[in-house]
Amino acid sequence: MGRGGGSAGLSLLLPSPLQNKSRFHAGRSRRRGRPGLGADPAEQEEAVLLGQESPEARMELLRDPHSPWALLPACSPQDQHLREMAVLAPELVRGSSIFQVLRSLRIVGKGVEEVDEGLLQLEQLEELILSANYISRISSVNLPRTLKVLELCCNAVADLQDLCAQPPPELQHLGLGYNRLCGPLQDEYLTANFWPNLVSLDLSFNNFTDLLGLVSQLSSLQKLRVLVLQGNPLALIPAYRGFLVDSLPKLCILDDIRIGPQERHQFHALARQPELIRRSEARVVVSVGEIKGVPDPRALQQLEVGSQAPVITYSYCVTYEFVEGEEIKDGSSTEVTEIHQDPVVAALDVDRSAQDVRETKGQQEPAAMEEPKAHSAKVFVTPTKPWADTIDCSYRREHTAKDLVGLKSYLMSGTTISVVEEKVLSWPVGAGPEENRVMKDKARQRLQKDGAKVPVPRVKQKKEKPRELRSDPPIRRTLGTGRVALEALLATEDLVATVCDFGVLITEQPLQPPSLEET
Repeated sequence: MGRGGGSAGLSLLLPSPLQNKSRFHAGRSRRRGRPGLGADPAEQEEAVLLGQESPEARMELLRDPHSPWALLPACSPQDQHLREMAVLAPELVRGSSIFQVLRSLRIVGKGVEEVDEGLLQLEQLEELILSANYISRISSVNLPRTLKVLELCCNAVADLQDLCAQPPPELQHLGLGYNRLCGPLQDEYLTANFWPNLVSLDLSFNNFTDLLGLVSQLSSLQKLRVLVLQGNPLALIPAYRGFLVDSLPKLCILDDIRIGPQERHQFHALARQPELIRRSEARVVVSVGEIKGVPDPRALQQLEVGSQAPVITYSYCVTYEFVEGEEIKDGSSTEVTEIHQDPVVAALDVDRSAQDVRETKGQQEPAAMEEPKAHSAKVFVTPTKPWADTIDCSYRREHTAKDLVGLKSYLMSGTTISVVEEKVLSWPVGAGPEENRVMKDKARQRLQKDGAKVPVPRVKQKKEKPRELRSDPPIRRTLGTGRVALEALLATEDLVATVCDFGVLITEQPLQPPSLEET
């Protein structure tokens, strides 16, 4: 089934000549005129060439992987069978005959924006896969009544009203993952009034936030056995899974994980505690372990000659970003210092991170990858530690986020983690009168020891105080920065543990002491 319809009589993804818009149109294709009856000369020539080929030669072209008519490796055996049937039994795929036998149609990643009434000609269609396109609305009036599987994953669907106008009564699977649905207006369309035979429902990676409202609607789907809600903001609530397991007793699989008897018993009666869900807050624990590979700054630094040389101290910390607007709970070991608008330490480029995600998955999920939307974040820094071969940060912090939509966007984008060096120069304060008197007494003692007749008064020596130092503002330098992907926390993972490798560190050149000629 190629572009322009081909032998199957289907016209797929034809761009309108008047609008920059793609449509999915299932209908009759224009049949080529026979030679001598006003057909286009190019079509006549093509018809003659095709007429010279035997069915065996055509079959060889279809099966040869190097042939321009060969199917892609990812195509199904049914695709190959349909092409072979067009050669061996062309009468079956001419005119409207194909519409009577086609039961499955798969159009993935082809830029489809609209499904029109031409699809109704597929009277026996049971499975329709339209994933990774640009469909924002789909009218059930244009869907065959025989449909049992409808997959619209990775599109731009934001409203279910048109889909639920006259939904296929026998539909068993509805896939709406990676779209733009949000409650509570869309919850009312997810009931048995519209989908009485629904067995499997995929709502993953949308923006549903009201778990109580959604569960109250889903509970009417008596045949529902498979439900996918991961990736929604409501899935970040700590009691999310347990509440769903206890609220939907006929559910067998939740978020691709089978529900067993032990889990049922564990969460028994949790549905009777809706106050746990009304809080609508999520907890995220950030922990930072050890830093290795930082060169010893003392080996790179030689003190200048002279009493006015500064005392240089180095310390190290780790910065990370977390979504703004959260309540912060103290950890058990350290405190957090917050850094605002300090580009030297770290900066969040949410738009760029979202673009990176789109570039990675754009071929598979073109419409859905318009998220994550921009969100604001703060930069947090661990307490500074002195240099060591292994710098032990021993940092742990719990963040409580009430903005679940913002938290989801943050996790989709990932976080930036940096290792920062803090350098402080401390200078000796100028000598005072007392220090000058002591220096004079020491000079007299040296002269007396050398035989000079100079009376040396007894002066009670005072213990010298440590030299007072004046510290300059700290100089911060980012040694390495990396991005940590956190999208797994929106799925079934509870933990993301990673080691950030910043590569070879480029250090400063050591300071050289002045030469004798310069002094």
